[in-house]
Amino acid sequence: METRELRYFVAVAEELHFGRAAERLGIAQPPLSRAIQRLERRLGTTLLDRTNRTIALTGPGAVLLREARAALDAVEAADRRTRRAAAAAGRPALVLVTKAGATSELLAKLLDAHAAEPGAAAVDVTLCGPGEQERLLRDGRADVALLHLPFDSTTGLDTEELRTEGQVAVLPAGHPLTTRPHLLTADVTALPDLPLPRWPRPDGTYRDGPGPRVRDHVQLLQLIALGRASAILPESSRPYLGDGLATVPVLDAPPVTTVIAWPPHTRSPALAALVRTATRL
Repeated sequence: METRELRYFVAVAEELHFGRAAERLGIAQPPLSRAIQRLERRLGTTLLDRTNRTIALTGPGAVLLREARAALDAVEAADRRTRRAAAAAGRPALVLVTKAGATSELLAKLLDAHAAEPGAAAVDVTLCGPGEQERLLRDGRADVALLHLPFDSTTGLDTEELRTEGQVAVLPAGHPLTTRPHLLTADVTALPDLPLPRWPRPDGTYRDGPGPRVRDHVQLLQLIALGRASAILPESSRPYLGDGLATVPVLDAPPVTTVIAWPPHTRSPALAALVRTATRL
């Protein structure tokens, strides 16, 4: 299959409308329809159920959509990584991406220990919003990432576990719940005056709900200090919360495991050295 065919199919499968898909691709509708028909003939299966008014994915079509997205992401990542390697001009450098406000202590120790190694490659750190680090790693804009289970997906990536920790409720200082030795998740979610935040989805939209829309931890922590929100965060966030905030352990919150992750086909000695340092720490 050609990448052009995969792009055509993904556009139709996501839009479920040939006209909108053709407009999105910048081509006419008839050649798009013919391309999908040729693809179906070659694969020997129907990818799209078509009626006069609707289009729906078949079972094989849903499989191809998942695989085609992964294949196109891999092609785009190869393009980006090759261009970055050319721009480096023999000076090895790694791009490490992690969620802003998370794993700060671990990241600082990792960077210091790695820099102390003879011949260590430079490491450029990119801090991003929740969920973005996985996307940056997969699309080739980063070489390695610190991800957090169970919130991030590591499917298709190589990983090493670095640390597992519990979670705490972050509340305004002086709130009645801060006097308790521990809480349950239900205690926090039941607070009508301190709703949990709503983080953006990958497409930039937010789920419905009463919580404030937030994009980074600085914004979130300020809202908590103002008495407008609460949050459940990993224990390691405690030293970086600042004044006006208090934490209480949440007994039934799922443990958070920090992993270092990288693409499975990577053959970079510089990356291998960074991973060795991380696992040693």
